[in-house]
Amino acid sequence: MITLTPCKKFDVPVQVSCITPEAFQGKTIQEIAEMPLTEGKAQMKLGDLFKIEQTPAETPNITINGDVSKVKRIGQGMKTGEIVINGDVGMHTGEKMAGGKITINGNAGGWTGSQMKNGLIEIHGDASDYLASPYRGSDTGMHGGVIIVDGKVGSDSACYMKGGVIKIKGDAGRYLGYHMSDGTIYVAKECASRLAPCMTGGKIIVAGILEEVMPTFTIDGVRPKVKVSDTETATGPFYLFIGDLAQSSTSGKLFISKNNNPQLSCYEKFL
Repeated sequence: MITLTPCKKFDVPVQVSCITPEAFQGKTIQEIAEMPLTEGKAQMKLGDLFKIEQTPAETPNITINGDVSKVKRIGQGMKTGEIVINGDVGMHTGEKMAGGKITINGNAGGWTGSQMKNGLIEIHGDASDYLASPYRGSDTGMHGGVIIVDGKVGSDSACYMKGGVIKIKGDAGRYLGYHMSDGTIYVAKECASRLAPCMTGGKIIVAGILEEVMPTFTIDGVRPKVKVSDTETATGPFYLFIGDLAQSSTSGKLFISKNNNPQLSCYEKFL
């Protein structure tokens, strides 16, 4: 196992797409220390900014101790192995991830899990805006894997989601699931307004509070429970809304807790 510890507090963004289990595999500490990165505009080496240590433990492959909230692209494109981050981490963590596991014992910056294909990301804190979402102008969102967030999630998360599972144990910000076409999102607590605009498929489960449903969704029934994943089911009852009708779609499904949202009972007359 390789352990990385920042040598200082970072004041400008640090780009470290070299920090993946595959990139470190088979390399000595000296070779790892020579791997290139950038600090702001400056070309640097990994050993210039991080103390690098090796221990006999096989897993996790990489442990990062300390505040790396300015450090971007950790685990980018990783296909196997495990990274544990003991502290806050910067943007683009796990971008294009195709396998393996990333555990974040802190908060995660924007675009974590962007364009994720497979694997598992666990965030034992909050996630910023654009979780599992593509860059602006792109329609390639998350299409596989699992993301679990213990805290809250910012706005515009899971945009253009095409597959996979996201479980949010706290609150979720606005525009969750924008242009979603497949996959599953579960929100345990409050979900902000403008849920799933332009949705054409997949399902979003809100076990907490949703103040209002967009008018381009129509109620389709009440369900006693709903499947979250292959091993987990959420117990209702849930109002089922389908849409987004503005996209001429009835394939998108919103399951909204009936008990926690009495303000939505007005829709029952349409059943």
